[in-house]
Amino acid sequence: MKVRYSLLTALAALLVIPTAWGQAAASSEAPSKVAVINLQDAVGGTAEGKQASQQIQAQFAPRQNELSGLGKQIQEINQRLQAGANTLSDEEKARLQRQATELQRRGQREEQDVQQDMNDVSQDAINRIGQKLMPIVTKYAQQNGYGVVIDTSSQNTPVIYSATQIDITKAIVKLYDDAYPIKTATPPAAHPGATKPSSQKK
Repeated sequence: MKVRYSLLTALAALLVIPTAWGQAAASSEAPSKVAVINLQDAVGGTAEGKQASQQIQAQFAPRQNELSGLGKQIQEINQRLQAGANTLSDEEKARLQRQATELQRRGQREEQDVQQDMNDVSQDAINRIGQKLMPIVTKYAQQNGYGVVIDTSSQNTPVIYSATQIDITKAIVKLYDDAYPIKTATPPAAHPGATKPSSQKK
């Protein structure tokens, strides 16, 4: 998903697998294996994550197209100012410049609103998927004798090197998709969200 993953930091904090450590304390042999996972890729790589990304893109496409339209209007005004540098009156130049400035301010405000709204919707999707993903990671670690699972996508966890053999990202994605298969009938549900922004243009 091409979205911000600020919530992943909170989810990554759970990757120490506390339950596994608890079992290790009661066992004579503590699990010594270490695994890595790219939590960002895992969330976005699930079928549900891919579907959510497509739905979000469709939902915000009308508002993004509106922003693109504002950009074209500003470009056209600038072109008129350049072409009429020697022919337009000072009054007309000032009017066009004011119009361009107003459109730029409007575009900046709407771009911030779109980005914030998209981030909010994206975080909801990440939260929903992440909360279901973490128990799968924990169970997988316990069953395979991993004492620690490290998130390589976290900026707070600078992993210098990790062997591909201990990367469990693909395995977790498969387990998630098996546990939570998406419904083929759900994609059209994005259309109501996609038409919502257009109503704001009226």
